[in-house]
Amino acid sequence: MKNLLISLLISASSLTVVAQSNLKEGSNSFALYTKTGDFKHLENARKFADAAFQTKKDTTSVNNNLLRALVYSSLAVADSTRKQQYKLDPIDISIKSLKLLDAKKARRNFPAEMDYVRQNLAGAISYQGSAALKEEKFDKAYKAYLRIDSLGFKNRDLKYNLAVLAGKNKDYMNSINYYDQLIKAEDPKPNYFLELAQIYSLGGTKQDVLNVLEKGRAIFPENKQILFRLIDVYSANNSYDAILNVIADAIRLEPENVELNYIAGYSYENANDLKKAKEYYNNVLRLDPNNYQSNLALGLINLETLLKDPTNQDIQDLTIEYLLKANEIKPYDVNALKALAKYYTLIDDALQLDRVNLLLNQLTVK
Repeated sequence: MKNLLISLLISASSLTVVAQSNLKEGSNSFALYTKTGDFKHLENARKFADAAFQTKKDTTSVNNNLLRALVYSSLAVADSTRKQQYKLDPIDISIKSLKLLDAKKARRNFPAEMDYVRQNLAGAISYQGSAALKEEKFDKAYKAYLRIDSLGFKNRDLKYNLAVLAGKNKDYMNSINYYDQLIKAEDPKPNYFLELAQIYSLGGTKQDVLNVLEKGRAIFPENKQILFRLIDVYSANNSYDAILNVIADAIRLEPENVELNYIAGYSYENANDLKKAKEYYNNVLRLDPNNYQSNLALGLINLETLLKDPTNQDIQDLTIEYLLKANEIKPYDVNALKALAKYYTLIDDALQLDRVNLLLNQLTVK
């Protein structure tokens, strides 16, 4: 900032002596401010910039608007808590002058000065946006970052803030657009895919969710969060074949994960690979012996085998062991009770069958 050169070209034919003096004094005061950082010089620059901005002719002058934009954009930053008195906010004053400068293509002659103004404005508006975020005023924060975007900044952090805040404000279409730009840019981050999937779940389709997660999985094959979220989606869609294509990778990353092992068992059971299903259900019970779903699943698998081979004592013992354990964990769950009723019917145990049927009747009769 201290090295900024102010190139205000004053035309004697178009300015009065007083206007020339105000512009010159304002420029000098602002130059002192950029060198020293002393706020009193910025206050003086403001006084002269305002004095040079009185007539209609003044308000259309490139030089006057350039000084005004430089001074007020600096005030927007230096006086962030707005202790000074203003008719309009310094940000709004600066943007108005900046628009006139852009319309008159002033950047060709003053590129450094206009970049300085834009940087100041971005910093000042970002300060407001951050304050709004702390107060969870997401609509205000979103508007702030949209203003920064309108200044022509194209960095990834800004785009990400817009993507997140658009989602917070239920502006799903724009949120999707911002995330899509982030994903297509160089070196996307894994969280972009996860967050976009969440936005699609709110404002898109199931296929959109699936597509973005599969794209993320292709780019980040070792990312657990993307893989686990993808498995959740497959599971919700009953896409068991798809689960079987990725579940081994997931369990390799977290071999002690009870839920993953159960999903693997359930998927293999649906694929009619009962040997693999039992392997994973047993993994669950090794990790969590009181897991109801796996005890019931193993009980039912063995019960189906027993129905085909009623005299197999080993299968009979396994069946009742798992079903009784499931019933012990959830005594009033009708699925375990119905399985027990089928088992006791098969082995012709009338006493136990009556006990189970009595409880079933109590639970099912309304």
